[in-house]
Amino acid sequence: MAAFFLKKKKEVTETVEEPQKTVEAAKKEAETVNTEPPATIVCPACGREINKKTAEKNKYVCYECGNYFRVRTKNRIRMVADKDTFEPWFEELESKNPLDFPGYPEKIKAAQEKTGLHEAVTVGKCRIYGLETVIGVCDARFMMSSMGHVVGEKIALAVERATELSLPVILFCCSGGARMQEGIVSLMQMAKTAAALKKHSEAGLLYVPVLTDPTTGGVTASFAMLGDIILAEPGALIGFAGPRVIEQTIGEKLPEGFQRAQFQLEHGFVDAIVERKDLKMTLYRILKMHQKTEGYANFDPLRSDDCYEPTEVMKERATKAQPLSAWEKVRAARRADRLASVDYIDNIFDDFMEFHGDRQFADDPAIVGGVAYLDGQPVTVIGIHKGKDLKDCMRHNYGMPSPEGYRKALRLMKQAEKFNRPIITFVNTSGAFCGKEAEERGQGEAIARNLYEMSAIKVPILCLMIGEGGSGGALALSVGNEVWMLENATYSVLSPEGFASILWKDGKRAKEASEVMKITAHDLYALNIVEQVIPEYGTADEKACESISRYMKGHMKEFLERQNGKTGEQLAEERYARFRAF
Repeated sequence: MAAFFLKKKKEVTETVEEPQKTVEAAKKEAETVNTEPPATIVCPACGREINKKTAEKNKYVCYECGNYFRVRTKNRIRMVADKDTFEPWFEELESKNPLDFPGYPEKIKAAQEKTGLHEAVTVGKCRIYGLETVIGVCDARFMMSSMGHVVGEKIALAVERATELSLPVILFCCSGGARMQEGIVSLMQMAKTAAALKKHSEAGLLYVPVLTDPTTGGVTASFAMLGDIILAEPGALIGFAGPRVIEQTIGEKLPEGFQRAQFQLEHGFVDAIVERKDLKMTLYRILKMHQKTEGYANFDPLRSDDCYEPTEVMKERATKAQPLSAWEKVRAARRADRLASVDYIDNIFDDFMEFHGDRQFADDPAIVGGVAYLDGQPVTVIGIHKGKDLKDCMRHNYGMPSPEGYRKALRLMKQAEKFNRPIITFVNTSGAFCGKEAEERGQGEAIARNLYEMSAIKVPILCLMIGEGGSGGALALSVGNEVWMLENATYSVLSPEGFASILWKDGKRAKEASEVMKITAHDLYALNIVEQVIPEYGTADEKACESISRYMKGHMKEFLERQNGKTGEQLAEERYARFRAF
């Protein structure tokens, strides 16, 4: 009992003393403020003098212009890793002078003393909101984070250990390129790090590079660009040859923003640009989405909604709806206010994270794709998006994908296969874009490649026709284990207008053509082209969105439950047999 009262007395004493300590600290701080001016730094972007402490609290971002300062290793780790969880690896590696380059050992020693770092990259293990990962951070203060043999060795060793431990890898990339003092030995680090990442990938493990300013040269041409998901900080310079080299070589002034993060996003090489304040949470979401699961129906009972019935209003509207003719369904499928793929994605799935780019040429806005949860089950979701209004339609090219759109979709599907994630596609397109530039970039090859690869993908694929299903442009995202159609959607070898023009030399007979082409959902269900017809409860407009989404969600879960226990080979063989029967 005495011990109890002594304990309580101690707690009361601490409670009373704490405010007193706070008051004294405040007085001391006030005295400091009065006698010492706050430390300031000059932003190199806007030239303004800003408070250093405030900039630090702002994640080392200028609060006047938004410029991103380069971040030291310890600060980077502090911003993304859980407190006291970082465990450094391979700090014992010693630098050598493979070319006996004059002054190189002294330069290394000076960089070590200046930065307090062992080398330009620090690697190790940490947790991000409790999830374990291997992490690496490049620091520009150490010889511009150039890649010498120790940098390459530390990254390769870290990736190899991550492979042994079945852990993901996150690398914060920053570099001026190869380390000139090591010559060809530096060049070999590009191949070495790439080979280590290949083995890591073949083990089904996640790799996420985060590109910071600057990421150039041999680092860009090796480990920086080999991620499953590539993130970039706003404004980061990213490129193989630096701007000065390019300008000197070609004798031209480069446009503003060339090689910056937004440029790389638009040209298909970056999945997302993430602000520093959101980076830790973004990395956590990515890590969580890529945790290994067994089967395809890992639904969270706390998030599941077992009510898939339409609303009473929609039930009533459905009973009053009149059946539409084939031509009326063509017109309904083309309506500008018809529900789009993004509407279903928003209403059916949780935490959708969109990824961008084909890693070759561009990011096609006509294709929207990424990862989301279906009641706790991670899925890859891809949709063709026409747009919601005239301006939006123009931005999305009216839902007519270019070759880079199909390549982006295929990249996401192959990624889903690697991580054993089901694939769900939403198709609404009048057809693939038929412009001159699409032909120059290989439209036919891109569509053919999708058909070829989708046929053998070893995870379940479910495809939904939600509007127009125009020719090969629609088929390129519709090689599924099952294909479903909304009741007023269409799916055809060609538009009725094109059909009438080719066969009857009269495009005005499109209405007549639509009746004989057998392009409606019920026609195609009778032909065994589709497995299910989804009710629209009158018409697929904003009022019906909740009810249609409920129906889709319930049947998607049933579809995935039917795939549980099947091997990847079995899923691919069933898909092959489905199309082989036509």
